[in-house]
Amino acid sequence: MKKFIQSLVLTPLIISSLLNTGDIKAQSVEVAKENVKESNGQLKQARLNAEYPAFKKNAEDKIAENERLIVNLKAKLAEQGKSPLDDMRRQKIEDLRKQNGDLRAELYGYEKERSDWETFKAKFNYNADKLGKAFTDFGNDLKKKN
Repeated sequence: MKKFIQSLVLTPLIISSLLNTGDIKAQSVEVAKENVKESNGQLKQARLNAEYPAFKKNAEDKIAENERLIVNLKAKLAEQGKSPLDDMRRQKIEDLRKQNGDLRAELYGYEKERSDWETFKAKFNYNADKLGKAFTDFGNDLKKKN
């Protein structure tokens, strides 16, 4: 009888301790997941801090080069005299100038909002490459028509 009473008392204690161990393991897993997320965030931030200054310098150089190209294109257009296409060409140069300004705004806008780095970098590079190609195409077009 004594063993029966002991087993009645000990059985719930053993079961509750086993259940609590499961809860502790589940909590440990959740804490570990949070730690991994935090570490990944810190890693991304560290990588951004390492990459961004060089990226920004390179982007500013591209934007400055685009501004020099705009000045050169305007000068070439002024040298050639008046032709029926000049107004269209002036508008195209103005569109390129505006796109270059948008690119600059995008670069400095990132500093304020700090969105996803990889997405920003890919989008910015795409836009910069597209603008660079537009400058090349316009310059080639200007040479062909003269």
